Amino acid sequence: MVQEADLAEAVRSRPGVSRWVWRSTAEVYPRLLATGVRVERCYDVEDAETLLLGHEGRHGEPRSAAAALARLRGGPVPQDPPPRAAAPGAQSPLFEPQNTGLPLTDLLEVYADQQRRHDRAEHPDRMRLLTAAESAGMLVAAEMNQAGLPWSADVHREVLHDLLGERYTGGGEPRRLAELAEEVSTAFGRRVRPDLPADVVKAFGQAGIRVRSTRRWEIESLDHPAVKPLVEYKRLYRIWVAHGWSWLHDWVRDGRFRPEFLAGGTVTGRWVTNGGGALQIPKVIRRAVVADPGWRLVVADADQMEPRVLAAISRDPGLMEVAGRGTDLYQSVSERAFSGDREQAKLAVLGAVYGQTSGDGLKNLAALRRRFPRAVAYVDDAARAGEEGRLVRTWLGRTCPPAAGAGAGEEGGAEDTGNDEAGIPTGDDDTGPARPWVPGYASSDARARGRFTRNFVVQGSAADWALLMLAALRRSCTGLAARLVFFQHDEVIVHCPAEEAETVVAAIREAAELAGRLTFGETPVRFPFTTAVVQCYADAK
Repeated sequence: MVQEADLAEAVRSRPGVSRWVWRSTAEVYPRLLATGVRVERCYDVEDAETLLLGHEGRHGEPRSAAAALARLRGGPVPQDPPPRAAAPGAQSPLFEPQNTGLPLTDLLEVYADQQRRHDRAEHPDRMRLLTAAESAGMLVAAEMNQAGLPWSADVHREVLHDLLGERYTGGGEPRRLAELAEEVSTAFGRRVRPDLPADVVKAFGQAGIRVRSTRRWEIESLDHPAVKPLVEYKRLYRIWVAHGWSWLHDWVRDGRFRPEFLAGGTVTGRWVTNGGGALQIPKVIRRAVVADPGWRLVVADADQMEPRVLAAISRDPGLMEVAGRGTDLYQSVSERAFSGDREQAKLAVLGAVYGQTSGDGLKNLAALRRRFPRAVAYVDDAARAGEEGRLVRTWLGRTCPPAAGAGAGEEGGAEDTGNDEAGIPTGDDDTGPARPWVPGYASSDARARGRFTRNFVVQGSAADWALLMLAALRRSCTGLAARLVFFQHDEVIVHCPAEEAETVVAAIREAAELAGRLTFGETPVRFPFTTAVVQCYADAK
């Protein structure tokens, strides 16, 4: 066994190696990328440990390679180090060498044990595919972090000036916010701070209107002169705080926005970012995402991804047939079960996935169950397993913790915007959403956990599919100048020379279909993308 002093040279001198086994992609690969070295495939030991612990019902136990080795040898298990906080605009994840931890022989001992644990999984081949896909996702995330999302600071400043007006010295609210705050106060007949929800709720109460929060969906229908300026103030205030001049100064360098993408950052496997709000870029701010001269952004959105995933994992013949047409899934469902009412069909399908099972949702669910019984039964079974505190898995084997699990962060955190398509209020302002069941909370609300696991099997399986789609797309871009620069749930952006754009569009389509076959096997279900080749991100939708 040869000990190498230079990591980059060790990789560079072995072009025949197709897969590298290492402790942590997040710590090793950025150092390689900084020297211009890329690898085709890897096996991330610590990420595999996380997946295997979850599958074994041991969610929350230390996931480091050192902890895995200690468990294997029966020694005291060290705790994981605390997560590193993001420094705005800093590139420390890319350029700061980290402690590589275990000696190689120890790391290989852990790796060998992990292979045996894969063999003991409920579906060993699926679990191995999940581990490989997640390791590939780690490579994609590191490469995206290095590439950065093209960003025009000049356009961003113009947008802020148009929306917010002039900046005042001393860091106070810009002109337009100050004007709207004055309008709100005038409407209430006294001084009100619209940036303080408690003050606004009190002001409405004094006006004889009882509100529980200042969420837009709750106040915009009220008959009061303060509502219109208040709603506009809140919209602009969020832009000022989350993507204003301070954000631009902190996060954009040399024409690039570089958040730290974290593959599999949530319980379901969805990605998050460590700072920067990359997954919550408002449409108006997307005008600042501009391709380099002579280059284009290929923006691709998966069409109705989660209902298609439900068709694939439930093996419901009717829903698979509908999802295999490559046309509007909701319209096809409406023609079968809702007399052509597309909106009602959409609410029914998403209600089944997200747990809207009361009122009209219950009636819609009954109609859906009659036409697509296996699909509805699949999510019903997942909800029941969640209520009973059992382990619930995605198609490939990612596992939702049992009710007594501990240690994970909240699903759908600050960077994960979730999905409000089903008409479920998601908390679009400072008051925040009502808290769902999340692992790590000693909640007695079994039904809340059931709603979570009902969605988990679909959303998590969609995240598994997305990993394989990204891996296939990354491989297709090998040899091209094109680079993946952004990913969010069901949307991917590739930055490429104009002459490569059509090649990338075809690669995305092919990657989606390959990922569908690899993840779910041979089914009629198709996973189409809507793609746009644009100079500016805002023009894609």
